[in-house]
Amino acid sequence: MFIGRERELNALERMYASDKFEFAVIYGRRRVGKTALINKFLGDKKAIYFMGVESNAKQNLENFSESIIEYSSGIEAKTSFLSFQAALEYVFKLAEKERIVLAIDEYPYVARSSKSLASTLQLLIDKYKDSSKLMLILCGSSMSYMEDHVLAYKAPLYGRRTAQMKILPFNFKETCRYFRNFSDEDKALIYGIVGGTPQYLLQMNDSLSIEDNIKNTFLNPISFLYEEPINLLKQEVREPAIYTAVITAIASGASRLAEISGKVGEDTNVCSIYIKNLINLGIVQKETPYGEKESRKSIYSIEDNMFRFWYRFVLENNSSIARGAADLVYKRIEPKLSDYMGRVFEDICKQYLWKQLLLGKCPVEFASLGRWWGNDPIEKCQTEIDIMGTQDKDTALFAECKWTNEKVDSGVLETLVKRSKLFSFGKTHLYLFSKSGFTKGCIDEAHKMGNVTLVSYADIVA
Repeated sequence: MFIGRERELNALERMYASDKFEFAVIYGRRRVGKTALINKFLGDKKAIYFMGVESNAKQNLENFSESIIEYSSGIEAKTSFLSFQAALEYVFKLAEKERIVLAIDEYPYVARSSKSLASTLQLLIDKYKDSSKLMLILCGSSMSYMEDHVLAYKAPLYGRRTAQMKILPFNFKETCRYFRNFSDEDKALIYGIVGGTPQYLLQMNDSLSIEDNIKNTFLNPISFLYEEPINLLKQEVREPAIYTAVITAIASGASRLAEISGKVGEDTNVCSIYIKNLINLGIVQKETPYGEKESRKSIYSIEDNMFRFWYRFVLENNSSIARGAADLVYKRIEPKLSDYMGRVFEDICKQYLWKQLLLGKCPVEFASLGRWWGNDPIEKCQTEIDIMGTQDKDTALFAECKWTNEKVDSGVLETLVKRSKLFSFGKTHLYLFSKSGFTKGCIDEAHKMGNVTLVSYADIVA
């Protein structure tokens, strides 16, 4: 089942239609659907598809040669070009006569095995770009390698690409397209549990309950997702044990660098390097109170929902899960799910606001959105605002998000009004988001104020 990626597919189709040399770089985390996107695009096009393997240059050259010969002759042949340069030059020359797509998947594996490959590609692109109708696609899961050795200024291939695509997990609305039978609430829960990574979404069965899905995947020692975070880290980083310790520290509530370092038992400078790598992988995010520059107030949290769920609920129950106690573990998880979903719902609400902005339906044309936290001098306590965004020095948006079974009352609105007055904006617009709707008193007060928008979860999924 292929869903979404319309923008990326349209961009690739436009490149293909140009009938001149094109070079697309596609990269993103593992399991995010890069290969599926490429295969969907290739369809019935004349194409050579080659997936690199984590082996030596000889093995990769043999596999590449087979892909080329199978394309040009239509038969499988166990023969090989003498070098990558000879193989690639053959493809470039073939493409002088007709439009051909050459897709090299998991390019980092091939490039690491053959140190001169990038320079060879550079040489051949420069030689044939004006005469060849080749459309070259390089794809990789190692984001650091693709950014440092393909896209970076000092990389041999710098300046040769005609497009680059960082493939991200699906957003909430895209995720919902995967499932027909889940209730609206269950769709949010699934998004909170596995995020928008296609490979993880495919593990979910919308004919079963959320409970059964969690038991069958995260709480099942033989399932794909049971050890997925650990396996992913092993593929992406050199010291997975330390990275696991860092993520565990953050998942257990340590949010500041000093706290994380203390729990991990590593120096803050060392820890910051590990955290930076986790940020680059899209697993951890760094937040600073909205509108403030880099400061000591900066905190870290787990950005990827699947990692967040796994480190929050699975890791601490590993022993019980290994002994087959899925029912017992789920009983421990279930009462905490609503609280866990609070941050997930904030993210869903942010996505909703961005969508409204793009549709021209948001009263504040913000440039960015984020959380704010800090001191309330009137109440003399720490406080926070779930979502905040500014249009200019005089105009701002404030929002509160409630994932509870109770309707949001006017007290929540009053609190948001007070918190918005901690800032000196002349024009403000307030949003209240609620899983379960609003009381009549809240609706009446919002109507009377005139600068308040009430959004129920049903409105978001509509």
